[in-house]
Amino acid sequence: MGAERDVALTDSRLAPNQVSREFEEKDKRMERYVKAIQRITGTLKSFTIKQISRGNNRRADALSKLASTCFGHLSKEVLVEVLKERNIGERQVDSLSVAQPNWMTPIMDYLQHGILPDDHGEARKTRVRAPQYAMLKGTLYRKCYTAPWLKCIDNTTGKQALKEAHAGSDGAYEGAWALTGKVL
Repeated sequence: MGAERDVALTDSRLAPNQVSREFEEKDKRMERYVKAIQRITGTLKSFTIKQISRGNNRRADALSKLASTCFGHLSKEVLVEVLKERNIGERQVDSLSVAQPNWMTPIMDYLQHGILPDDHGEARKTRVRAPQYAMLKGTLYRKCYTAPWLKCIDNTTGKQALKEAHAGSDGAYEGAWALTGKVL
């Protein structure tokens, strides 16, 4: 997302001390996680990881309360995903490029170049909707204030994501809210 500085707060004493090399990693898997963190944070101008005591953990408590109240409309089911490979294994990911005009094109044109559609009604609609979106490194995101920004995708990719989420690893069928949460 273009961050240059990061401060990570944790209630764990082990994580900050392992990242700063004050504690030694006893198992190879933990050593790989520490190396992955150092590789990722090596691109930042500054990175700090600190332990906070439980008494000073008001921010984490507030964040957990916010998360539990903001998503109350979603299903209370616990979804379990079985990972076939470890998170720290590196994989090459191809970026998708949008070749044909789609629903995002007018918004992207307006945000990047100030170009509005020729139709007066569509131009007004685009001007009204544009503040809800942001462009970051050529990608369109929907702004959210109580959740991470949502990456916008075209209809084909959206249908594919819905199909994969609906099928699930065991072909399970969820309700609409559970499926929406899974896709988001």
